[in-house]
Amino acid sequence: MGVTGPIRVVVAKPGLDGHDRGAKVIARALRDAGMEVIYTGLHQTPEQIVDTAIQEDADAIGLSILSGAHNTLFAKVIELLKEREAEDIKVFGGGIIPEADIAPLKELGVAEIFTPGATTGSIVEWVNANVRQPAGA
Repeated sequence: MGVTGPIRVVVAKPGLDGHDRGAKVIARALRDAGMEVIYTGLHQTPEQIVDTAIQEDADAIGLSILSGAHNTLFAKVIELLKEREAEDIKVFGGGIIPEADIAPLKELGVAEIFTPGATTGSIVEWVNANVRQPAGA
């Protein structure tokens, strides 16, 4: 079954972190690159994020986490996607994530982690290359 149309990405701010400028910058960059972006706003629970991704037929979830709760929040989103049989939705993220935590997060199922200094261009390029190939590719 070939999927057509733009890549759909849910950009979310889970947990208590109230700093969303980076998430908004990424959301705009993805939108400007031709993707459909659903920004959930601040203080979302993993359940709300997964519900939104499934309801919106998203191809990916991008999590922005600056609070230090990345291990818990990424794990919960991955777990909920498995429970809902929605593992085809790729999860990527960024924020203040120590280098030592990146490999374990990837082993858990997080497709990619972007740390401070990552360019919007590199994130757009990664999403285009890894989330869904265009129909006919």
